[in-house]
Amino acid sequence: MGNDLFECLFGCRGFVAQKLGLPMVPPYFRDANCSNCRKFRKGVNFAVVGATALDNAYLARKGIINELTNVSLGVQLGLLKTLLPSLCSSSSGKYLQMLLFLPNNQKCTIVFNYMGQTGQEFINCPCNEFLKNSLILMGEIGGNEFNLAFIQGISTEVIGGLVPEVIKAISAAIGELIELGAMTFVVPGTIPLGCLPVLLTHFQTPNKQAYDRYGCLIWLNDFAHYYNEYLKKELESMRRLHPRINIIYADYYQASMPLYLSPRSYGFKSTLTACCGGEGPYNVNVTLSCGDPGTKSCDDPSSYVNWDGAHFTDVAHRVLLVIAAVPRSNSTKIQQDHLSNQPITENN
Repeated sequence: MGNDLFECLFGCRGFVAQKLGLPMVPPYFRDANCSNCRKFRKGVNFAVVGATALDNAYLARKGIINELTNVSLGVQLGLLKTLLPSLCSSSSGKYLQMLLFLPNNQKCTIVFNYMGQTGQEFINCPCNEFLKNSLILMGEIGGNEFNLAFIQGISTEVIGGLVPEVIKAISAAIGELIELGAMTFVVPGTIPLGCLPVLLTHFQTPNKQAYDRYGCLIWLNDFAHYYNEYLKKELESMRRLHPRINIIYADYYQASMPLYLSPRSYGFKSTLTACCGGEGPYNVNVTLSCGDPGTKSCDDPSSYVNWDGAHFTDVAHRVLLVIAAVPRSNSTKIQQDHLSNQPITENN
């Protein structure tokens, strides 16, 4: 999950920080024993490769096996609860810098200067106070359940039944964080699954009617749309239940579509082929991961939308953030600003 500014990241995290001119958010599991908790003053990223919203035991009962990790959203939430006392407890001497500026009249803040930028640091703030002024980025999480299920041949009936369960898990986590004092959340939807090289490889078909004009599988994108609509309805229900809480839906689907509709406008040459992978039309071998013997990487990742079949490249993530942050009426200007395939910096 994942705010001048404390940022809890469950699951385009570092790029959000870069865009705001903030330090990169450190990963929790690089120092899980918290030998230097001070680093987490700037925020913390709980994301793990292969993490799911639902725990592995539940998925196994559905016939879905996750061999990558058992760090589900619930586990990540538990880790945050364990970490909080070391960051905001008045007895620990360690406090957390938020990623959102507070009003100057807050009694528990002092002004500090970081890299020439004025900010504020919490001193003796109760945990609910700094969570109140935090941005919690919830994912994007939940997509791995579906990717695993699709690749492992789970029936569409079972996969469809996972949608409300995944969204229930996300909603429950938000509810727990609200109880702890959090008030601002960004909850991303899923991306166009039908454009992922790993799924395009697995469901490759000679039926041309199965693809849209950009080469993406229509039925998988329809599933992603169904999931996003379900998520938006749940978030709207939560807004009615918690009218004082800011719950923002991040439309990753619409934000990423321009990468496929007009890739050259953003400097991309390849949209549906993985930069790092195996072979075949999408450069993906579903039995191998990037870096395994037998895989190979492209020479210029910045010209690729997809990195390893399932994840965007760094440059694609940065473009996605830019698109998501700018009103759609300015989309032409965005394209003109990113005609080069050079890595996008926070000054672009």
